[in-house]
Amino acid sequence: MANEKVKVTDYDPDTIVVTVNGTPISGYADGTFVSIERDEDSWTKVVGSQGEVARARSRNLSGKITLTLMQTSASNAVLEALMIADDYAQQGQFVVSIADTSYAGICVSDSSWIMKPATLSYGRELEDREWTIECARIEFANSFGQTKNPI
Repeated sequence: MANEKVKVTDYDPDTIVVTVNGTPISGYADGTFVSIERDEDSWTKVVGSQGEVARARSRNLSGKITLTLMQTSASNAVLEALMIADDYAQQGQFVVSIADTSYAGICVSDSSWIMKPATLSYGRELEDREWTIECARIEFANSFGQTKNPI
């Protein structure tokens, strides 16, 4: 046992690439800067009075992506422009993708929009800007795996 080689894996937050409407997002806040979640569980379980178990599949693949940016990030203007386009002309739908360039995983939504702009707050120090992006469908492809990117 003492001679077994310990496998160490790497993570670099700089390899996470978020693209909104074809524009790479940058200027992330410290801590969690992107989170992706579906709106519903994938399955609903029902247990009968005699202990039978059945499950029903939800086909709801909608969800939300939350981006947390620094107050000084130029990407705030990119997201604000999409929000304004939607507010005034219903032209704010876009594609969003999140990829880890070190691994083969990707998460994509082909129909997304700004659900909630970042709260504007100002103080003595810099404030984070948290943007909520609503997604009609979120698709995952090896997003949770650790398959190295062959490139």
